[in-house]
Amino acid sequence: MSESNFFSLDGPLEVMPTERQMRVANLGAFPLLARSMGADPRRLLERHDIDPFSLRDPDHYIDCQSYVDLLEDCSTLLNDPLFGLRLAQVQEPDVYGCVTALCRASATVREAIDCLIKFIPVAHSPAAMQELVVSDEIAMLRWGVRTDLGNNKQANYQAALLNLKLLRQLGGRDFQPHYVKLAVDTRHRDIDELEKQLGCRFHSRSSENVIAFPAPILDLRITSANRLLFRLLGGYLGRVKDAARITLTDRVQDFIRSSLPEGNCTIERCAAKMDISVRTLQAKLSESQLSFSDLLEEQRIALAQSYLKQHHFTLDDVAANLGYSEQSSFGRAFKRWTGMTPRHFRQKAATQ
Repeated sequence: MSESNFFSLDGPLEVMPTERQMRVANLGAFPLLARSMGADPRRLLERHDIDPFSLRDPDHYIDCQSYVDLLEDCSTLLNDPLFGLRLAQVQEPDVYGCVTALCRASATVREAIDCLIKFIPVAHSPAAMQELVVSDEIAMLRWGVRTDLGNNKQANYQAALLNLKLLRQLGGRDFQPHYVKLAVDTRHRDIDELEKQLGCRFHSRSSENVIAFPAPILDLRITSANRLLFRLLGGYLGRVKDAARITLTDRVQDFIRSSLPEGNCTIERCAAKMDISVRTLQAKLSESQLSFSDLLEEQRIALAQSYLKQHHFTLDDVAANLGYSEQSSFGRAFKRWTGMTPRHFRQKAATQ
């Protein structure tokens, strides 16, 4: 089997976040934590214009500022100066989605961190910024944001523990951090609790957010390494990164492609995914003389032709992948689009 045929995509499988958005997965377990502290999670979320139902879909995107403000608000309202840390305690690094899976499939810790740095802005949040700095003896994972989000102390507490959890999964028993520095103003009385949860020395009021650990750990082999999975996920994320899908039309097209097989490709769900109203989405598409229905049909035509040229897809498969419950409905639509039946198109394509 040739390399070119081993793995291919017609386009990104999901709509990607915009510059000031992030995956709502970062709030995974938030309702559970809020309720355990005697608060109403729904009210807290709505207070910051976050739809509580959006938490059911980890790939839904929310505004970064709303997320940061929510955590700070909870810290104040619930009288917990370490609320972001509490949230990370009941979470796993899987909040980073397929990027975490790619890291676990990497061969070495260094390769995994390189993937984390490269793809977090692609699949999780473009606002995220990370880098690895290595000297002879110490390696430092640094992180921050590309835009001013104001006071984000709680978000940094959460990020510190989640990043440490991921590094510990990658490095295993041999991973032991030297220290954690955060660009936050931490009360002296909270430092002991932070060091207990982080498992190392903690320094506040730093100019940067850093996890420092022995440099030789970078060369450790990862026990969960899987080269096949690494190639599949890395290939997909690389395609998404190269595509740089940033225009509204591009993002709607990506949404349509990813939602068609699920049978729930609607403008309402698309607007919710982008965290805008249906009316706003319609207006923005109209500015380009487009409509959601136009883009839906355009993508169905392109995908149908692509699938029909691949003989391992049956006609039932093609219909299902395009969101049709019956092959007959797909057949009528395809003939209206092209003047040919799907079977005739496939036969003709095979002779060309």
